[in-house]
Amino acid sequence: MASLNVYSVIVVLFLTCGAVMATKENDQIIKENNCENKMGLPCVLEAFPSIFNTGSISNKCCGEFVVLGKVCHSTLVKRTLENPLFKDLNPVTIIGRSIQTWNNCLALIDSPSPSA
Repeated sequence: MASLNVYSVIVVLFLTCGAVMATKENDQIIKENNCENKMGLPCVLEAFPSIFNTGSISNKCCGEFVVLGKVCHSTLVKRTLENPLFKDLNPVTIIGRSIQTWNNCLALIDSPSPSA
């Protein structure tokens, strides 16, 4: 019975260390890529609900969102999901919305604008 408790403690420590390492890795990626400075606050406030709730993102903000880059976008979403404030969110749903928002913005930016 004691070995089961020791095993449980080891598993908990391993999972905790893994979560801390993942957070540090995400923070390092964000810092190295200057992710937090690539989008203006108004567009961040549009993009966030589009991914973490329901909402839409304007063409202008889609442009900033795509300039942010896929690495920054994915890492910021992962870091947000690690935050205890968002523990009740379904990661599969959020990642799905994240991919959908990214693809929609990418298609919008890549599509030629209609000529007047």
